[in-house]
Amino acid sequence: MNAAPADQVRLLDLQALDTRLGQLAHRKESLPEHAELTGLAKDATGLRDLLVAARTEEGDTAREQTKAEQDVDQVRTRATRDQQRLDSGAVTSPKDLENLQREIASLAKRQGDLEDVVLEIMERRESAQSRVAELTERLGSVETRVAEVTERRDAAASEIDAETATVAKERAVVAGSVPDSLLALYEKLRAQRGGVGAARLYQRRCEGCQLELNITEANEVKAAKPDAVVRCENCGRILVRTSESGL
Repeated sequence: MNAAPADQVRLLDLQALDTRLGQLAHRKESLPEHAELTGLAKDATGLRDLLVAARTEEGDTAREQTKAEQDVDQVRTRATRDQQRLDSGAVTSPKDLENLQREIASLAKRQGDLEDVVLEIMERRESAQSRVAELTERLGSVETRVAEVTERRDAAASEIDAETATVAKERAVVAGSVPDSLLALYEKLRAQRGGVGAARLYQRRCEGCQLELNITEANEVKAAKPDAVVRCENCGRILVRTSESGL
């Protein structure tokens, strides 16, 4: 393939722009905020799971407390009724009177036991409520942090996108000035060789693979016509000759 030396040199400008675009894309993908957001998302998920468990425990203890308080009320109501019967003098039989007094004493003990149960449940419920409040606060802090980091990431990405757009426009202009056949070869090689399709020959060294041409290779390149499109024997990239090629 042949191409004017100026067109070949223009490939170096195109390659520099493509390299810059690649750097910008890598920079955008590697923003530290991405990793930070991933960690925060993991923290938030863990806190939400713990919060669900804490709220479930709070709801369970609330129902337990309600049931236990109802049991206390039932015993208290029955004890009150028995005490009223005793105080009214309606019970005259010594045996019935003894049984009624025994039942009142039993109900008093039962009420005391149930009230202890209520207190124990209340303590567990208060603990669950405190846990819910703590986890809610921690989750809120993480979510606030997520919002802050997301805003910072988006700002950085927007800045990179703006620069990318500028470089892409410049690339389109340069690419438009390169002959189609030469551009097609460059694009093919760039796709095959890690984003670098053309490299400068500097002091007999290919700047694509960083290997120096041997004597035979250097003589072949030197003997090639100025408009011949030369390829590096080592990496296969287009080798662009300039006044600094060292030939």
